[in-house]
Amino acid sequence: MPISKIVARSIFDSRGNPTVEVDLTIDNGPCFRAAVPSGASTGIYEALELRDNEKCNYLGKGVNTAVNNINNIIAPALIKAGLIVTEQRAIDDIMLKLDGTPNKSKLGANAILGVSLAVAKAGAFKKGIPLYKHIADLAGNKEIVLPVPAFNVINGGSHAGNKLAMQEFMILPTGASSFTEAMKIGSEVYHNLKNVIKAKFGLDATAVGDEGGFAPNILENKEGLRLIETAIENAGYKGKVVIGMDVAASEFYVDGKYDLDFKNKSDSKDKSQIISTEALTNLYKEFIKEFPIASIEDPFDQDHWEAWSTLTSSTDIQVN
Repeated sequence: MPISKIVARSIFDSRGNPTVEVDLTIDNGPCFRAAVPSGASTGIYEALELRDNEKCNYLGKGVNTAVNNINNIIAPALIKAGLIVTEQRAIDDIMLKLDGTPNKSKLGANAILGVSLAVAKAGAFKKGIPLYKHIADLAGNKEIVLPVPAFNVINGGSHAGNKLAMQEFMILPTGASSFTEAMKIGSEVYHNLKNVIKAKFGLDATAVGDEGGFAPNILENKEGLRLIETAIENAGYKGKVVIGMDVAASEFYVDGKYDLDFKNKSDSKDKSQIISTEALTNLYKEFIKEFPIASIEDPFDQDHWEAWSTLTSSTDIQVN
């Protein structure tokens, strides 16, 4: 089943921004579609999401260049290669060679990923198995285990228009006996959290951020953890749910310090919220001591390796 047609277009993502969608056809028959996700906070070492940067076109967020790269460069090359869709690595390698940059900046990671995802879906169809099993085969995984779902319940940072600096506060029902029960626990804690926030801050405090978590206009990150802890207890799941955080600290790293009030550009800015690396490390240690924290993602700036090492060596939780 070689690729017979690839067509890309621009669609809107969940934030109302343009993104890339790809239709891939095999043997002039079945069509497989993939859309590319986009992050609000990205590191300097991540693969490049190619945007048009034309202010008159979706405020610079257009993806026409990436779409054209698929239609005019990637599609002809893959069709000419005549590879079958189960040859994922070979197909991906062709795209990487066409790009030729370490961060996929020529064709765009959003162009390459869209095609790669569509190929994976087609490959699963060709083998007659679900997509997750096909991906497991590609990765060489013989045993398949469902992960614990992580529910993003409070949003801050670049994901919300509130004061909260840290980006994602998640709950993980590690005490659930099945994935079905984990989903039930997550749902019930989420709705209890809504009631907790509403009772403390009023009806207008339960608006949601980019990732669907609540975005109360609080400044203290520890307050977010308290709200979640209360919601877990109110739902009756104390001891069965842990908390994960994606801090995205590079977003508020300024001149060697961390600004926990970085979204406040006014003269009333709280200067006490601009803290040292040591102070931020100690804050994380307080979080870990006081709350059932299981993981912290991106706790420091992406180049702040010494700080990462210090925190990792001082705790048993997952730091990544």
